[in-house]
Amino acid sequence: MHLIRSGSQPSTKGPAECFTGEVRVDPLFNAPAPARVGCASVTFEPGARTAWHSHPLGQILIVTAGCGWTQCEGGEIEEVRAGDVIWCPPGHRHWHGATPSTAMTHIAVQEYFDGKAVTWMEKVSDEQYLAKDNHE
Repeated sequence: MHLIRSGSQPSTKGPAECFTGEVRVDPLFNAPAPARVGCASVTFEPGARTAWHSHPLGQILIVTAGCGWTQCEGGEIEEVRAGDVIWCPPGHRHWHGATPSTAMTHIAVQEYFDGKAVTWMEKVSDEQYLAKDNHE
């Protein structure tokens, strides 16, 4: 057994090439081989979001605080709240983050395939992000 104590791993700022706005990433674990799962808690300040991205083996998001948005390519922007669990299928382009007025924290769980857990793409434009406000 390996115990990782709360607060024993430093928080990092979400890199600007992968996120828009203020994002904090708190690593939780990367399981040793032969396991291939990694997990982090990610906090998005209001207006912050990921860039478009996909995962070779999919991703599970567990919303732990606040209210946010997520969108799969071609679908509507969906509101998510604390307690919601989202499954993003393998290879599916999507993004997730806070709403314009509320922060959101989720735990992100994904597996590595050939050493890679995510493929980052272009940023979600303000127009794409604010499309939900224009339809409500």
